[in-house]
Amino acid sequence: MKLSLLGFVFRRVRSSLRRLLWTHVLTAGTVAMTLFVFGGFMLLETNLQKLLNSWGDQIQITAYLANDLAMGDVEDLIKRIKALAEVERVRYISQEQAWRDFQVALGSQSGLLEGLPREVLPASVEISLGSAYHQSPAVERLAARLSKETQISSVEYPQVWVEKLSLIVLVVEWIKWVFAAVLFLATFFIVGSTVKLAILARQEEVEVMQLVGASEGLIQAPFVIEGTIQGVAGAAIAIAGLGAAYVLLERETASMGGLLASAGDLRFLNLKAIGLLLGIGWFLGAVGSLISLRRFVRTWHASGVRI
Repeated sequence: MKLSLLGFVFRRVRSSLRRLLWTHVLTAGTVAMTLFVFGGFMLLETNLQKLLNSWGDQIQITAYLANDLAMGDVEDLIKRIKALAEVERVRYISQEQAWRDFQVALGSQSGLLEGLPREVLPASVEISLGSAYHQSPAVERLAARLSKETQISSVEYPQVWVEKLSLIVLVVEWIKWVFAAVLFLATFFIVGSTVKLAILARQEEVEVMQLVGASEGLIQAPFVIEGTIQGVAGAAIAIAGLGAAYVLLERETASMGGLLASAGDLRFLNLKAIGLLLGIGWFLGAVGSLISLRRFVRTWHASGVRI
């Protein structure tokens, strides 16, 4: 396209944005809301996946010891556990240490523990497994073997929670795309309505351009550029909104102390995800405008009006 024609196209775009400002703002806002919801699911999925990877990389069994267990019996138990092939490291946690760790975990909420007997938290042994034994069957076999020890009252391990969290991540991913399909379809309709309003508002101008021999591409270009601006602007607003929500949530989780320390280490969308949102915004705006424009053009042709 010649430079003079390019300037003409952008002057038409500027004129349309000025005359139909609130219509364009409404469309950009709709795209922003759509991508904010979609990006929210992406953000949730990202952090759930991070948590899942963290749990999967740190499979650990906690064996709670029976009350009033002699220290000699505890040492013998730890020696037997260390001798097991699956075990990489063993850490003994006394009742006093468990109480202090719980206070640190609660942070500013540690006052909730006042009046509780310290015996409510039993001594325990944290057992870290070698990387070759992180699979569910190996963890279950070791947990079953440890539960038979008379010095151990109960055994807990996060494998079940890892499997449940994997299912939750999968469900979030499917919900994300289902919601996206519905919202994207609705956004296409809204973008199409904006294009129709813009064409009707400039019908006389379009007819004059036809009379002077303007090409179909030259007539349609401003509408596509306007759609691109709406889509990219909506995506940028959505990303800014997600960033604000992320900062707010990070501050809230940090203020709750160590109890939510793992949740406080939140992760924002990476550059690839941000690029995806911008790309979807462009697609909804530009491609949505082009499809709606061509559909509207076919209707005009059917009615005998040339564009």
